[in-house]
Amino acid sequence: MAEKKSSGTRKYSKKAGKTVESAMRRKKKGTLRSGSGKKVTSRKQAIAIGLSEAREKGAKVPKKKTGAKKKSSAKKSSAKKKSSSKKS
Repeated sequence: MAEKKSSGTRKYSKKAGKTVESAMRRKKKGTLRSGSGKKVTSRKQAIAIGLSEAREKGAKVPKKKTGAKKKSSAKKSSAKKKSSSKKS
């Protein structure tokens, strides 16, 4: 199998890694809270909170991914087809 080549640059800074590590520890301990004040139990949510905290501190973290999902565009096109067939 072909091995995946690394680009050589870090995606996240060491400081960001430490912040995420801290958030994971707090999750395990049970003291990590989400914005609404509820206890965080999801691993993915803990990582997201850690990255968000790292951004606030000014660590090197890629920007949040935003944009429309592909599934929503499929729903819109099917809705247009239905409305056009009713007019005929």
